[in-house]
Amino acid sequence: MPPQPPSAGPEWARKRILIPAAVLTLFVGVGIGAAGGSEAEKTSADAKPQPTVTVTETAAAAKPAKDEAKPAPTVTVTKTVKPKADDKPADPPADEEVDAPSGEAVFKVWGSAPSGVDINYGSDSDSRSGKGLPFEKTLKLDDEALWYQVNAQLMGGGDINCSVTVDGETKKGHASGDYNICSAQLNGDFLGGWG
Repeated sequence: MPPQPPSAGPEWARKRILIPAAVLTLFVGVGIGAAGGSEAEKTSADAKPQPTVTVTETAAAAKPAKDEAKPAPTVTVTKTVKPKADDKPADPPADEEVDAPSGEAVFKVWGSAPSGVDINYGSDSDSRSGKGLPFEKTLKLDDEALWYQVNAQLMGGGDINCSVTVDGETKKGHASGDYNICSAQLNGDFLGGWG
């Protein structure tokens, strides 16, 4: 009698290996899919929406042909332009850079602060807070004040400028980026001036 080839084993033994292998493959696939999905969610959640500007331009009307009595219709083209992230805010117009009225201190903060800005202004003996851009406040001068200042802290990204003006003297500051502080301060001197 010739020797018989070895059998592959009973069928139940093969199922004992194949079923756990299939279940393991299923769990690995689900894990990879979940990890990829959460990464996509992180990426979309971290992405900040960028502001857009819509500009509408009207094309010039076409000249009517000699044979036509009706003018051709006008064409309107709308395009969307995204501002550059590194654009700096413009300084206020020159007419806003006027001297402070005699006997007053003028505090200004302007620029872009999408996440908000925390503003503090006043003197060494009078501290106040404000909000919103553009910001401008005026205080009466205190004869005993040693200095006047304005501080504006970004509450996230942005680009801001600040200034304080007393008796024709102006000090300016600038801040850009997350949580940075714009600061400007005028100090009184022994002769009663500011600098």
